[in-house]
Order: sequence, then structure tokens, then C-alpha cells
Amino acid sequence: MGGFSGDETAPFFGFLGAAAALVFSCMGAAYGTAKSGVGVASMGVMRPELVMKSIVPVVMAGVLGIYGLIIAVIISTGINPKAKSYYLFDGYAHLSSGLACGLAGLSAGMAIGIVGDAGVRANAQQPKLFVGMILILIFAEALALYGLIVGIILSSRAGQSRAE
Repeated sequence: MGGFSGDETAPFFGFLGAAAALVFSCMGAAYGTAKSGVGVASMGVMRPELVMKSIVPVVMAGVLGIYGLIIAVIISTGINPKAKSYYLFDGYAHLSSGLACGLAGLSAGMAIGIVGDAGVRANAQQPKLFVGMILILIFAEALALYGLIVGIILSSRAGQSRAE
């Protein structure tokens, strides 16, 4: 192959990491949005004046997909074997980066969906529960943020396998 430097299979792992970050994060965002959206719809029948206040879990779940998009873009811009050697170490670093962000986003989306569904229904019956629900949602969102931070750190390790 003309102009290719590094391991030929390494970009496969890098691109797999980019795909994993986006796919798993979006799966978490979709589940969180759907599950908490069902709660909002159910609650809206009883207390329609609280619908806009109860959209918070849906918005928080939607942010999870953005985390995966950020990591996927960081990874994909780091894969250019013709410009710079790309070794298996780099591919594995990008794969682990994508998996860290994606699976953290999936887990956070599941937590946000379950808490959001139950929280908005409970908030319709007892308005004092709103602050508690928001705090639980913030801690669930923080799980995805941890995955994003670790993903950025792992992705930055790519390219450090050999001195060039």
C-alpha cells in the first residue's frame, strides 16, 4: 500500500471506538428520552400544568448523545494513517475511549429514564419531590460525564506509543 504507515488493522479498532461511542451513547439517550417521555405523557393527563417542568429528564437524556458525538469526532479526526503512523496501541486507545464514553452514556441513559419516569409521576402527586428528582438526575448525568472525561483522556493517549 502506498503511503500507509503503521499497523494495517489498527484503524479498524479506532473506527470501532468512534462507532461505539456514538451508538452506545445514543442508545442511552434514546432509552432515557423514551422512558421519561412516557412518564411525562402519563403525568400530563393528571396535571397538564406540570408538563414543561417535567421535561428536564428528557433534555438531560438528550445530552448523552452529544457526549458520544464529541468522542466520535475526536477519535475520527485522530485516525489518519497516511499523515502519521497509526499503530495498534493507538487503535486500542481509541477503542477504549469510545467504549468508556459509550457504555457510560448507555448506563446514564438507563438511570435517567427510570428516575425520570418515576420522578415526574411522583412529582405530579407530591411537588416537594421535584428537587430530589433533579438531584438524582444530576448524579445520573454525572456518570456519563465521567465517561466523557475518561474518553478524552484515553483518546489523548493515542499517538504516544512510539517516539517519532
